[in-house]
Amino acid sequence: MSSALFVALVLPLLAGVHYYVWRRMVRDTTTPGSAWRRGGTVLIVVLGLLLVAAPPGERALPAPLATAVGWPGFVWMAGILYLALALLVGEVPRLLLLRVERRRVTAAVTVPATPRTDSVSGTGSPEPASATDSPEPEPASAAPLHPSRRLFVGRAVALASGAAATAAVGYGAYTALGPPRIKHLTVPLARLDPAAHGFRIALISDIHLNVLVGRDRTRQLVDLLNGTEPDLVALVGDLVEDADVADQGRAAEPLADLRATHGAFFVTGNHEFYSGAAQWVRFVRGLGLRTLRNERLALPGFDLAGVEDESGAEQGDGPDYEAALGGRDRDRAVVLLAHQPAQVEEAARYGVDLQLSGHTHGGQLWPFNHLMGLSEPNVAGLSRHGDTLLYVTRGTGFWGPPVRLGAEPDITVLELTSPRA
Repeated sequence: MSSALFVALVLPLLAGVHYYVWRRMVRDTTTPGSAWRRGGTVLIVVLGLLLVAAPPGERALPAPLATAVGWPGFVWMAGILYLALALLVGEVPRLLLLRVERRRVTAAVTVPATPRTDSVSGTGSPEPASATDSPEPEPASAAPLHPSRRLFVGRAVALASGAAATAAVGYGAYTALGPPRIKHLTVPLARLDPAAHGFRIALISDIHLNVLVGRDRTRQLVDLLNGTEPDLVALVGDLVEDADVADQGRAAEPLADLRATHGAFFVTGNHEFYSGAAQWVRFVRGLGLRTLRNERLALPGFDLAGVEDESGAEQGDGPDYEAALGGRDRDRAVVLLAHQPAQVEEAARYGVDLQLSGHTHGGQLWPFNHLMGLSEPNVAGLSRHGDTLLYVTRGTGFWGPPVRLGAEPDITVLELTSPRA
């Protein structure tokens, strides 16, 4: 996203959301001029500035400072999302509580009728009562709600919303930063040679090494992958999050310890191209991984192919499906590694049996895990597109906030089976 577009579209939206949260969490829960109101206002402003500074700070700031800015800034990305959603839901009980309080005040106030005075004598003696002179209470709208009651309602809604948002972010952070789930899936391929029956591919994607996670995370993932005892490891892009080898190379070094019968393979993702794909391809090769850049090779019982990410086209280095898939033996099954699920459209045209992808993070944050289906052919799991199967892993990392809600990270072990075995 260009800087001009960010300033024109995103900043006003962020400012509006922060103002709404400030009104409900600070203004409606404190008294004017109080230390609580001043402190709450400063906190909202500072968190908003950290949120804006965190993404560019990953590359522009020294590593310790980028981490110091990144943790509160990125966590607040998820925090303000769920706080705003909780407050929006809280608008209904807020209105109901205010109405209940107004009725309570009105019922507690009795307004007597004002005695009528003698307009001639001025004695103030009441005139004889008539049928039309019976006193009536003032309407409910005339009974103002005391500020303390408004504060009570505002604090009740703010407390409930804050608790809900904190629980969501806390659970999401625990999920995102914890070990990914190891999933096992059997995938039958009609053209798979019996020699490859039972072939096991350990699929991992979207590690997103950044200022919040590093070498220890990579070591954890390598140990988990090796523990599955795969025939092949496939890393389908987004190893890093917009970082140079000089900044995150050391964090990726444990990948050199990957162990698989037929080796470990890598294809680029969009974030490699944001970071400089050539440097990362060289580095990954140096770690012993085989990179497939619009290439294909024969394995026992099937072909394995890999194409560049679609974002590489902007740099003249995009996917070349003809180079990777053209001129092959159509009697052999072919498995394609491609970062983005949307690349299945071209894969299906070339008769690919199975495409393995990542990119989506499974939506990463609720409700985006449900909304992403509007733009992606498959957000997570196995699906069929013509004669081509597509499997999408949720990946093991995160973009932006270190939070996953409704989209737990995973490593998937796919066992290929042949109907002729």
